Amino acid sequence: MAGVLTARRDPRWPRDFHHRRTADLLNPLEVIELWRTFPRGARRDASAIPVTDARPLPPAGPGDVSVTWLGHASVLLRVDGVTLLVDPVLLGGIPGARERLTAPALGPDELPPLDGVLISHDHFDHLDAPTLRRLDRATPILVGGGSAPWFARRGFTDVTELDWWESTRVGSVRVEFVPAHHWSRRSVLDTCRRLWGGWVVTAPDGRSVLHAGDTGYGPFPARIAARQRELGHDLAVAVLPVGAYAPRRLLRSVHMDPTEAVRAAGDLGVRRVVPVHWGTFVLSGEPVLEPLERVRDEWARAGRDRADLWDLPIGGTRLL
Repeated sequence: MAGVLTARRDPRWPRDFHHRRTADLLNPLEVIELWRTFPRGARRDASAIPVTDARPLPPAGPGDVSVTWLGHASVLLRVDGVTLLVDPVLLGGIPGARERLTAPALGPDELPPLDGVLISHDHFDHLDAPTLRRLDRATPILVGGGSAPWFARRGFTDVTELDWWESTRVGSVRVEFVPAHHWSRRSVLDTCRRLWGGWVVTAPDGRSVLHAGDTGYGPFPARIAARQRELGHDLAVAVLPVGAYAPRRLLRSVHMDPTEAVRAAGDLGVRRVVPVHWGTFVLSGEPVLEPLERVRDEWARAGRDRADLWDLPIGGTRLL
């Protein structure tokens, strides 16, 4: 479905994807309850969030797998010389969180040449229209089903929509859209109109990187692992969300906490994990630094090798 030039919805997609949800959505009273839990003093505590200068990016070419955390869920993947930008939110704040706790590691104009942009879902903290306006409209965009019209209206001319477990190729790498326990919406009129998920990027040598998008804990990590085994791929690194989880009663179904993220790593059978989705916006009730502290504790409690927890600073890069 590359080369989308109109804003018409592809007929193969249903009107909405409510049937893919694994939990109910918050009602208005629960949204207010969540908002009231937001921690005070977040700006003060943000000074302790680890940040480093992403520039210059370490070299990464054919045969390499590189992960750079740009803040929140925004990640730059370089796999076998192919450069992919995931969930870019690289300018200011977003609706509901107007103020960033930390600056993006790279602005849109500082990015290396991109071979593609992967969008896990349409929530504002993962899909930022001001950032996309700064990108070349010929940049290949990979999205979930039902999303192409949104990008076509903004002038993007190479948009590929995928269902769960569907894949395409970008240069030498295979890119597969995989399930997540989440939902989608950008306005009161388009709830679950666009499919959400995560991405598995696989190099020619079979090494894979998972960006899980936004997800609660559930059976999908084990299914993703089984799928990778069937394909003969080695899931080498997983980028997993560890923040925006409190109160658990409200957010358990759509956001993993650090304990569940470490459990998901076990389900995935993955050795190395990059914890993201924290330290940029105040979206929930836990203290700003708690996701990092808890994921380190849970990693040690699970008996996993400390060197395999890639708890990057914002702007940090790790290379296989």
